[in-house]
Amino acid sequence: MPEAVIRTDAGPPGLLASLDPLLRQWLPRQRWFAGKGRPVTGLSLVAATELLPADSRLGLHHLLVRAHQQGVPAGAAAEQPGDCYQLLIGTREALPPRLAPALIGHVTEGPVAGRTAYDALHDTRPAEVLLEALRTRARIGGLRFERAAETDLRAGLVPRLMTAEQSNSSVVYGDTFILKLLRRIVPGVNPDLELPLALAREGCPRVPAPAGWMVADLAGRSWVLGVLQPYLQGATDGWELALRELAKGEDFVAEARALGRATAEVHTALARALPTVTLGQAQTRQLAEGMTERLEETARAVPLLRPYAPALRTAFTALADLAAEGLTWTAQRVHGDLHLGQCLRSPDGEWSLIDFEGEPAKPLAERRLPQPAVRDVAGMLRSFDYAAHSAEVRVPGWAESCRAAYCTGYAEAGGRDPRTDPVLLRAYETDKAVYEVLYEARHRPDWLPVPLAAVRRLSVPEPA
Repeated sequence: MPEAVIRTDAGPPGLLASLDPLLRQWLPRQRWFAGKGRPVTGLSLVAATELLPADSRLGLHHLLVRAHQQGVPAGAAAEQPGDCYQLLIGTREALPPRLAPALIGHVTEGPVAGRTAYDALHDTRPAEVLLEALRTRARIGGLRFERAAETDLRAGLVPRLMTAEQSNSSVVYGDTFILKLLRRIVPGVNPDLELPLALAREGCPRVPAPAGWMVADLAGRSWVLGVLQPYLQGATDGWELALRELAKGEDFVAEARALGRATAEVHTALARALPTVTLGQAQTRQLAEGMTERLEETARAVPLLRPYAPALRTAFTALADLAAEGLTWTAQRVHGDLHLGQCLRSPDGEWSLIDFEGEPAKPLAERRLPQPAVRDVAGMLRSFDYAAHSAEVRVPGWAESCRAAYCTGYAEAGGRDPRTDPVLLRAYETDKAVYEVLYEARHRPDWLPVPLAAVRRLSVPEPA
């Protein structure tokens, strides 16, 4: 059944129709657009809200738009007719040169005919509108702007759009706050807000506490649109830091160990804040079957993986065999997409974890499932491999020493070394490497040798 369009204000009818030909060309070029390689065959409006009048010098429209495409990639959710994207569209009579990178196109018909449409997050005034709405806890049509009670959002903070490539968009306000706008959105409780709020209640200092958030309330369902958090001024993300140390020929052991401790502290706090479950034989068998299915789908899509598939499959059958013998595991809420780029080190050397959205390609319900904490550990171990292979100068043994130090640090803070459960760790690391093979084959073929190197290593399990 098609979704009804929810016009949450008195915005101009026909706006999307007039933007349609421009958006069909512009959307696929955006870093955060998920349907790469498949043409947009149609756009449908989920919701529209006018934030600044269309007939003013600067018009501003908040749109939730569903992009329809031919074909569904392996592993994608098939229950929706197309991905839904959050767009902030500005319109001006003429675009100043500073906004040239934000250009969407010139509108020739409809309610804003004769004006130029652009991605409004590049512009100062629209970004100020969002912060003011959060500061005042505004309600604009179906849009709800919330602020944490203890947060003081002062007016006048100068915004700037972060230019780093990412799957969402982020605006920094005066080096004090950062607003992460989710681009590809789904209804329901988003872990990118849910988990930091839970960790804040636990007093966990490793994750910046949400200062505010944006929500759309539509037809009885809530859609999380964005999260405002403190901006960690002077912090360096783990990926940049690791590559910097590699370029100097320096090891990363002390940082990896500290990062392992930080990860364990977050896992411990999440286990206190939210329910945990026990994975018995049936649940573990289902987990192993899911991993095996992903392996088989990827092997069909990427011929280079096929020679290793039989050996990789043993990682999953070994896990199922242990469960059949009566072994159980504890599952809890986890980060879900942990890697060096999701970690920030402050100037005083403390590590923080960010971006709890999980893997955006997976359904929201799956991203919110309790899982063994080893899943996050496996993601970080794979990230050390990526960093080592990305360096201009290779440092022998760099990844191996980082992996060992990270697990040691994790054991120091969490009380359990992930290496003491080698079957589970190998299964999750293998599953992650398979995911990487499919991603790189589709999006970055030049990077494919990185996960394939891991595949070769993981296809020869270490002796017990």
